[in-house]
Amino acid sequence: MRTLLKIEELLMLGLGIFLFSTLDFSWWWFLALILTPDIGMLGYLAGNKMGALVYNVFHHKGLAIVLYILGVYLSEPLLQLVGIILFSHASMDRIFGYGLKYGRGFNHTHLGKIGKENG
Repeated sequence: MRTLLKIEELLMLGLGIFLFSTLDFSWWWFLALILTPDIGMLGYLAGNKMGALVYNVFHHKGLAIVLYILGVYLSEPLLQLVGIILFSHASMDRIFGYGLKYGRGFNHTHLGKIGKENG
C-alpha cells in the first residue's frame, strides 16, 4: 500500500509541475519556492499544538487547490503559483513520508511516526 500511495503522490507532484509549466514564470521560481511551505515549521516555536496547526495549513492540499482555482477565476497568476507550490510541496513531502501533523509532536503524522527510532 505504501508504494501505491507514493506513486499517487508522485503523479500529483507531476500534475503540479505540469500546472506550473502553464504559467508564465521561469523554472527557477519553482525550484526556489518548492521548499517555502516548510516555513510552517516555525509554528512549533509556540508548542506542539500550534506547530501542528500552522504546519498543516501550509501543507493542506485542499487549501492549495482552492488557492489555485481562485487564482484561475481571478486571472491572478501569483495566486495560481502559490496554490501550485503548496500542492507540489505537500505531494513531495508525502513521497518522503512526511504527512500532516498531530498535536503530539512533529514526528506524529497521518502517515505514521517519523524519525530515527522508526528506521
